[in-house]
Amino acid sequence: MHKRLFTLLLATAALATPGASPSAWAARCIIDDGGDRICLEAPARRIVPLYAAFTDILTDMHLEDRIAGRTKADDGPESATPSIGTHMRPNMELVLGLRPDLALQMGGRAEAAQSVAALRNHGVPTAFFQVRTFADLFSVIERIGTLTGAEDGAEELVRSLQRRLDALGDTLKNAPRPRPGVFFEVRYPNLLGAGPDSLVTDIIRAAGGVNVLAGEDASSGTGGAGGTGRTGRIVRLSEEELLRLNPDVYCVQTGPMNKNPAPLADRPHFAVLRAVALGRVLVVDEHVFSRPGPKAVDAAELLAAFLHPGLFPPAQEAVKP
Repeated sequence: MHKRLFTLLLATAALATPGASPSAWAARCIIDDGGDRICLEAPARRIVPLYAAFTDILTDMHLEDRIAGRTKADDGPESATPSIGTHMRPNMELVLGLRPDLALQMGGRAEAAQSVAALRNHGVPTAFFQVRTFADLFSVIERIGTLTGAEDGAEELVRSLQRRLDALGDTLKNAPRPRPGVFFEVRYPNLLGAGPDSLVTDIIRAAGGVNVLAGEDASSGTGGAGGTGRTGRIVRLSEEELLRLNPDVYCVQTGPMNKNPAPLADRPHFAVLRAVALGRVLVVDEHVFSRPGPKAVDAAELLAAFLHPGLFPPAQEAVKP
């Protein structure tokens, strides 16, 4: 909420400035999540999303025609637009060749900050965002709405997503307690799990579960000692730590970060996990669960139906990868 208020105050200040030029009246300003003030003299019309979640946001705001480029990870109808490489290492020459009036980058990686600095040094307005919760996601959508002059579309998208989360919350009021402990596998081998500072943690919470790596309320579940004492979006842990956490439900993402994961029952020691022994394993699409965009609400709905099948129509059945 404070981010939205600050954005409105900046816009009001621009309008109220004595002797403001005509272009100042059209200026659109936000504060991004790096604390930088991003101002455009006119709504952005040639946008390069440096992370696929932004492409999803722009598409759901019906701004596909403003997408000037895409990353290799983009898999939507906008895939016909020119590719600028990967989100980790975008080709700066290709990006600049598209003559963008706005670039959008997601934080969380050192390479992200480097690309932001490089583009700004070349005069490209570049907004830097972090998404750890649904509230963060909605704030990002609203600020993109400001920069594109599509405030109404942004507000409608946020309202639609919030209505679905509210409906989910109303249904889950009748969910049994304690909440099931969930482990979300980001990668295997060299096991990585979704950590406390990831949007996945909020997805699990919205779905009526608790991330066993987050610690919050984890001790109330039947499985897991609750948390690892670590922070971050992604947590590296040993199989011994996973056995100690012993989650009620095990989610396995499949996608670029976790290609062809081995069946859990075939992995050393995994068969004794409560989730595996009881068949409480769910295989999910990385692009739906780990991409911090509007599809995260789809993820919460899908996971809620799996965690609490008695409250929803028949859900996706557990699949052993």
